[in-house]
Amino acid sequence: MSRIAFTNARLVDPETGLDQPGALLVEDGRIADHGPRLFNDAAPAHAEIVDCGGRVLAPGLIDLKVSTGEPGDEHRETIASAGRAAASGGVTTICVQPDTDPPLDDPALIEFVARAPCAVRVLPMGALTQGLRGEAMSEMGLMAASGAVAFSDGDKSIANTRVMRRALSYAATFDFLVAVHAEDPFLAEGGAMNEGETATRLGIPGIPAAAEAIIVERDLRLAEITGARLHFAQISTAAALAAIEAARARGVAVTCAVSTAHMALNELDVGTYLTFRKLTPPLRSESDRLAMIDGVVSGAIDAVVSSHDPQAPDTKRLPFAQAAFGGAGLETLLPVALLPFHNGDASLAAALKPVTSAPARILRLADGSGTLAKGARADLVLFDPGIPRTIRREDLLSRAKNTPFDGLNFQGAVWRTYAAGLLAHKI
Repeated sequence: MSRIAFTNARLVDPETGLDQPGALLVEDGRIADHGPRLFNDAAPAHAEIVDCGGRVLAPGLIDLKVSTGEPGDEHRETIASAGRAAASGGVTTICVQPDTDPPLDDPALIEFVARAPCAVRVLPMGALTQGLRGEAMSEMGLMAASGAVAFSDGDKSIANTRVMRRALSYAATFDFLVAVHAEDPFLAEGGAMNEGETATRLGIPGIPAAAEAIIVERDLRLAEITGARLHFAQISTAAALAAIEAARARGVAVTCAVSTAHMALNELDVGTYLTFRKLTPPLRSESDRLAMIDGVVSGAIDAVVSSHDPQAPDTKRLPFAQAAFGGAGLETLLPVALLPFHNGDASLAAALKPVTSAPARILRLADGSGTLAKGARADLVLFDPGIPRTIRREDLLSRAKNTPFDGLNFQGAVWRTYAAGLLAHKI
């Protein structure tokens, strides 16, 4: 039996609100016990002792929105390199998007991704429509049997409302989770940043905020009449959040997430045409950013995601309108998620909930992931929430360096990461 005894830790469990000094025991990849008086007499025999030095020991982070380049574009990111980046940021589970080349619309491809060597757990999302073309449903049942945890068309909205309704109806029959991108493709076509005064001043074609709210309202109505479980992979506007809250009040089974970029940045941060901050959805107004923070603090927004979307340098070093959308985010998920805690708006446990127990509930993981419960999978992150750090693109372990946070200061540094009881990262 393999054993790891974590001593002198600050135990934080977002699921229960636990935040107290104590110790934790891992046996064979599972949490065996924890508490303030554990190991008072002596540490268990034949155990590796990890003195946490008062650092926070919490469940490993679960990231619901991660894109890689494998298969097809391994120069952007491989599953292995994404795993190393994730582990360095305290992320122990990544939900891989289906927007690869070829797309993940086949059971064999789902199995390939799920079994790929990786430092952390990989949960693939299957394509909602064949080839991500939005024209015909994919074989969701077969992909679910092969390990798909949800179905999505990545950063593409399904324009055909009839196709979307049929996909939701089928998903509802088998209780599959459907994750959607909230952006009207016709209103967004040709746009590069949030529509408004800043875009006009910079001479950049805009994407109206209404493009998000329109799709959110449509898909909420479709979920209401089909009974499907709907998840908005990320939202960025106050109007979208208001529509989701109204739908919940009507009994619609809907969850949503916000990216770290939309918590920390706004449209003004595009600055002098910084293409690393060209994202989808685009960075919004300051009032929308504040609404996202409020939504996270209140719990109206269920999860916080990295929206990790690595891009090759030659696709980012272009004029802003021609540059690719997307930003690297796995290694910065934790410090940005801690913003509500450092701002005094949430406890540490509450700030960690949208990246631990909440995403585990959205995915209905049955192994205790996202908690410190006895018997739970021993996915753990040991970190110091108060250490200041400056994000530097050259320090990232990801193959892509296109972080929108390059040069910005945050707090929170990971010391060690464990995935299923195995050391995945340490400094």
